[in-house]
Amino acid sequence: MHRPLGITAGRRTGWLPPSSCALLRPMLDPRLLSERRDEIAESCRRRGVTADLDATIAARDEAQRLRVALEACSRKRNEHQAAGKQLPPEERKAHGLAGRAIKEEAAALEPQLVDAERAFEILLLGIPNFVHPESPTGGEQDFRELKKVGTPRAFDFAPRDHLELGRALELLDFESASKVTGQKFYYLKNEAVLLELALLRFALEVAREAGYTPHATPDLARRSVVDNLAFSPRGEETQIYSIADTDLDLVATAEITLGGLGSETIFEESELPLRLGGVSHCFRTEAGSHGRESKGLYRVHQFSKVELFAFTTPEQSDDLHEEMLAIEERIMQALEVPYHVIDIATGDLGAPAYRKFDIEAWMPGRGESGEYGEVTSTSNCTDFQARRLKARYRRSDAKKNALVHTLNGTAVAVPRVLIALLENHQQQDGSVSVPTALQAYTGFDRIGPR
Repeated sequence: MHRPLGITAGRRTGWLPPSSCALLRPMLDPRLLSERRDEIAESCRRRGVTADLDATIAARDEAQRLRVALEACSRKRNEHQAAGKQLPPEERKAHGLAGRAIKEEAAALEPQLVDAERAFEILLLGIPNFVHPESPTGGEQDFRELKKVGTPRAFDFAPRDHLELGRALELLDFESASKVTGQKFYYLKNEAVLLELALLRFALEVAREAGYTPHATPDLARRSVVDNLAFSPRGEETQIYSIADTDLDLVATAEITLGGLGSETIFEESELPLRLGGVSHCFRTEAGSHGRESKGLYRVHQFSKVELFAFTTPEQSDDLHEEMLAIEERIMQALEVPYHVIDIATGDLGAPAYRKFDIEAWMPGRGESGEYGEVTSTSNCTDFQARRLKARYRRSDAKKNALVHTLNGTAVAVPRVLIALLENHQQQDGSVSVPTALQAYTGFDRIGPR
């Protein structure tokens, strides 16, 4: 069910639940079900996903049996028609009756095959990507800390959270937005507007220097593209706003619009890795998210973001994953905010992600005395998205085209970075200092005090 710009319950990870799937191209190679059954089972176990692999294999085999039977019936019909041209008139009636029987046999097989393929694909769509052997096993709290950069500031005054600072400095207005649009929307005001534009411009410049071609992407994408990137569970689980009476969705991230560029494309191996950067608005229902973790700007329905995306060969994807993480770290270090890098546990991965690294920034306003909060993610999705996108490349050493790997990463998601900037750079007089890296874009080095 597609909801026309309505807010529905959603969960954090992009998942396409089998119960609401249309007939879609699968993301996991069906041939691997038998060849790597034990690995798939272990991957599902580590993710905490229940998948009946034996039933999926049986459904695949049944679809294949019906496909072979229909193809045989088709050949038989063609041969029968060819033979009929040589028959004398007195034998044509009996020949025609036999031909109708073959036609009826094919007509009976066709819907059986459609049903069998649908049953198989629904089962297959419930199986997520493999997981990296070094990813920690467990749920949201079972991540592995890879590094910690910077020391949380020891304030010699009582620090305020970003909501208090935003009100005092006239930077944020949630009350007016709730009247105009609804809860979890907001107005940025005064210097906060320029700070958002500065963050976007700074992140784009860093991405450009690293070889990522900048794009200003559409805020809408065809539903098929959204589904192909595995970002849009439907029904009550959706994180996606859909436009009524169209086949369009509002994008939750430029990963969707950048990934869609590779749809049904065959790249030359010499083109890869293809690095793309995208600035877009992002729209997420975020329903079901409440409590301290989601207050203020931390979890909102609309925000601006600069995204990194890459199409690579399989041999390049691990290195590109590290490269994206390094870009994210460079930005956070330039913003002078303490952070740590975590290796996300298998049970907290979205279906396409093989491995995911998050950067969590220190946010003094979270908890009793500050906590880390997620500001960026970067995921290696291997060939999971590419299979349904039909994104391939022409190998120089092989006749057959191969699937590319896709990767994505957050350069800057503005609201959460604003939280970190306001809370970490606040001053005793109520003002907020602006990091040196942003001053060329803002034109000022301090906000307030009012």
